[in-house]
Amino acid sequence: MGFQIGLKDIVDIFLVAILLYQMFKLLNRSGAVNIFLGILAFIICWFLVSYVFKMELLGGIFDRVVSVGAFGLIVLFQDEIRRFFSRIGTTKEWNFYNNIKRFFGSNTIEKDNNDFDLVQIVLACRNLAKSTTGGLIIITRSNDLDFYTQSGEHINSSINSRLIECIFFKNNPLHDGALIVSHRQLAAAACILPVSKNQSIPKRMGLRHRAALGITEHSDAIAIVISEETGHISWAINGQLTVNVKPEQLEHFLSETLS
Repeated sequence: MGFQIGLKDIVDIFLVAILLYQMFKLLNRSGAVNIFLGILAFIICWFLVSYVFKMELLGGIFDRVVSVGAFGLIVLFQDEIRRFFSRIGTTKEWNFYNNIKRFFGSNTIEKDNNDFDLVQIVLACRNLAKSTTGGLIIITRSNDLDFYTQSGEHINSSINSRLIECIFFKNNPLHDGALIVSHRQLAAAACILPVSKNQSIPKRMGLRHRAALGITEHSDAIAIVISEETGHISWAINGQLTVNVKPEQLEHFLSETLS
């Protein structure tokens, strides 16, 4: 009987390839890709030793390691596993509702109000950049960031550029930490965020940039960073950082992403 490959086998291989590629992308963003490659190399060695060369002693040792490998993978990649399932769960009906709204047309008043809020945020970022005042603004999307909001001081105010500038004023006790914007309100200031463990982040970037990457690795939020040293504006989304952008670019990005 010859070796046969059917349509089901092709689909199976294709889905496995997509899964491995997505895992590689996720681990690459978090800086754990080297561990992934190391585990892949170990699996290849185990296969060669146990099934190709049939080395009983070394193969037996490798078999014992592989038998508890699932628990080891959970320990090594617990953050990445949580992030993977969080990413699946935050597709928010796979944007079906948003696509329907775009097809039939959105409410003009709601769109105008959203544009006004974005302009206020961009205006505050521009003024903070001019005065080289550091800032970290988190804009929530489908993920609920109440856990991080509870770590700061509640504001629950409408979005206003002057208020944002006052919050990050250097002598203001609320200037440390992040400002979380949720449901078209300034929800809380001085919030504590998780710091990214990605080893590929340049050393010149401080805790604000690492916190921006950290929160976007754990959620679908958008993070805006104003550097206290250079005054440069940056944004982070999905664990990726875009640095040194102009206010016009930031406004376009927010308008496209949050529309």
